[in-house]
Amino acid sequence: MTKIAIVYFSGSGHTHLTAEAIALGVRKDGDHVDLLRITGEQITNGRWQNDDIMAKLNQADAIIFGSPTYMGGVAAQFKAFLDAASSAWFTQQWKDKIAAGFTHSSSLSGDKQGTLIYLSIYAAQHGMVWIGAGEQPSSYQGKTDGVNRLGSFLGVMGQTTMNMSGGDPVLDSGDRLTAEYFGQRIAQATKRWNLEKVAIAA
Repeated sequence: MTKIAIVYFSGSGHTHLTAEAIALGVRKDGDHVDLLRITGEQITNGRWQNDDIMAKLNQADAIIFGSPTYMGGVAAQFKAFLDAASSAWFTQQWKDKIAAGFTHSSSLSGDKQGTLIYLSIYAAQHGMVWIGAGEQPSSYQGKTDGVNRLGSFLGVMGQTTMNMSGGDPVLDSGDRLTAEYFGQRIAQATKRWNLEKVAIAA
């Protein structure tokens, strides 16, 4: 059984719901998944630290990064985590792990691609193997399930119109299904990649 970690920050709850949907997809494929939420309380004097999260990331076969898109990039809290986690780069802890990313914003565009590009570059610097979304937009196929309705291929994007009246966060049903498929895709890709590594080592 492969181990997959989903590490993410969520401000209003939508990114958390996306992470849960991805985890559901991973579990449907029979793999173990850890949901690792970054919070502001883990940051002291501007420095992020959480040894338990780092230990689980170091043990994972795949790491899926998630952050809402704020002002065209990752949230400050998630950036603090990424900067601190670069300590794994020195010992190449994450080299050849599968990597992927997801993001969410209130705008249809919101410059979410900037977040996914940043996350993919971060993964590349660690020597990780990036996996994209892999789903054609359902509208191209005459479907109405809303899968990949925003047409993102580098990673998963979600969108929810801003609601200032409060209430519980809700994901678009198509975004939720896209995230679930994404979890299954990462689980399957991780299995194939691990088998390939074993074959090469043999």
